[in-house]
Amino acid sequence: MSRRSLNLDPTLYDYLLAHSLREHPAQRALREATRGHPHAGMQISPEQGQLMALLVRLIGARRALEIGVFTGYSALSVALALPDDGHLLACDISDEYTRIGHPHWEAAGVLHKIELQLAPALATLDARLAAGAEASYDFAFIDADKGSYDAYYERCLRLVRRGGLIAIDNTLWNGSVARPAETDDTAAIQALNDKLHHDERIDLSLLPVGDGLTLARRR
Repeated sequence: MSRRSLNLDPTLYDYLLAHSLREHPAQRALREATRGHPHAGMQISPEQGQLMALLVRLIGARRALEIGVFTGYSALSVALALPDDGHLLACDISDEYTRIGHPHWEAAGVLHKIELQLAPALATLDARLAAGAEASYDFAFIDADKGSYDAYYERCLRLVRRGGLIAIDNTLWNGSVARPAETDDTAAIQALNDKLHHDERIDLSLLPVGDGLTLARRR
């Protein structure tokens, strides 16, 4: 028996994918389309996408939001898990990156579920709050500029209903969070991790999935 999470060497990681991963063909195609991108490392891993999809189904989510789309793999994973009349508000500022995902969203039959907003995410979220959308979402995924993580979290905490789930990516930041911060991004993630640990508004779990995935359930 192990008292801590296993380290995944390439052989064990391949085994994990071979015995767990169930990707839609459009998901595989989008991963391949992103593989050669200069910023391909920004894409979440397929097992993380599958975990998020499972969580979306477990909580019966119908309305979700995403902050940081990149080429759209995470949006595709979540949209596939939503019911046919579900809705995903996807926030990003790059038409260049997000347009890569469009044909794959369409191929998967989920384009009608995704509302892509190309604007600063805080402006989009604040506009939704001003329009009365507080507590109207079931699931949120944060994966954008690290310096704004705390601001995104606070907006999501208002937008997500009680019992809803917020997932935050990169919260282990390639291990940098466990050492004195050498960059502003590392310091921002460390500050948020400290804040979440003591935040009585949520139930919390920080998982060693991908680059660190924090799950925060609004109480």
